Amino acid sequence: MPKIKLTTKQVLERTKEMISWAEFGYKTLHSNSVKDKKAGLVNVIVFGRAVTNVLQKLKTTEPNFELWYKAYVDEMETDPLMKYFYNLRSAILKAGQPLNLSSSTFINHFSSADFARIPLPPPNVKIKGFFMGDNLGGNGYEIELSDGSIEHYYIDIPSDIGRTILSFENPPSSHLGKPLTDYSIDNLSRLYLDYLQRMLKDANARFDKK
Repeated sequence: MPKIKLTTKQVLERTKEMISWAEFGYKTLHSNSVKDKKAGLVNVIVFGRAVTNVLQKLKTTEPNFELWYKAYVDEMETDPLMKYFYNLRSAILKAGQPLNLSSSTFINHFSSADFARIPLPPPNVKIKGFFMGDNLGGNGYEIELSDGSIEHYYIDIPSDIGRTILSFENPPSSHLGKPLTDYSIDNLSRLYLDYLQRMLKDANARFDKK
């Protein structure tokens, strides 16, 4: 089947779709669910990279695209944060490597009375303990399985009790010439998406002829 050549407007629309999926992933980072947090982060990484992949299709419709895009390429290739996210996508999809994250837990208040507000584990299980902020950033119960092994059973806890912040291991040190001090996945993902949003806004202003 022959490839369908997209128009400039179609490329820009598809790029807009990619950034919207990445932004949806960012919203999911604020979930209390460990699985949702990680899924949201993967979507930020994968669809953020897709923004630049799709945008490059403009080289077939816009003769001045590559000259315009080179300034962004040069900046992204030398920027620690942009390079970090670029490499994360390659590690996840090409090498199948897991995300290496660390967690920090902040407890606002937690008393015996708060347990009434916390979801219960499955019935008829032996509870060995309760944890907040494991290596995945999750909260829940340690339960003993029938073979004697201990597993984590994850639950969501009310955000006013406490929260867990996930951070990248070996995060980038700077972005656009400014040092980074907040290494949470929330902050770094927001900076990454803000850069892509500005680039897409610039592309629309330059190439969208309405």
